[in-house]
Amino acid sequence: MNQHSGSLLHQLVVFTLDERNYALHLSAVERVIRAVDVTPLPKAPAVVFGVMNVQGQLVPVVDIRKRFRLPERDMRLSDRLIIAHTSKRAVALIVDSVSGMLEISEERIVAAKRILPTIEYVEGVVKLDDGLILIHDLDQFLSLDEEQALDEAIR
Repeated sequence: MNQHSGSLLHQLVVFTLDERNYALHLSAVERVIRAVDVTPLPKAPAVVFGVMNVQGQLVPVVDIRKRFRLPERDMRLSDRLIIAHTSKRAVALIVDSVSGMLEISEERIVAAKRILPTIEYVEGVVKLDDGLILIHDLDQFLSLDEEQALDEAIR
């Protein structure tokens, strides 16, 4: 986050799922890669698509469509994987595309809890001229039970 004329700037990586815009904080994103072969992981939580090898490290590939209750579909060659970090682990998120980076001032972000107190996985919402961007909270993404099940499945 940069200081700019007295207001905090958030740097966001913007991605799409079914033509809707979502974002992650740039600080959580390691890199974006093209879709690769993903190895299925038996006994993993339903939200985990499988695992992939990233420089010798096994990284769970998460299907965030399931989290956002979007229609499921098979991974496509045109998909992108965002390799990002929760406070506990690296994860790869399957997204339709990554449209770039956005710098947005703190005042333009509406806290998700102000819109819907029970909302999960979303930290805030940014209103742009061409629609809304939901800012994703990666640390809420996997529940404690899912984290444990994932640890056991990877072991």
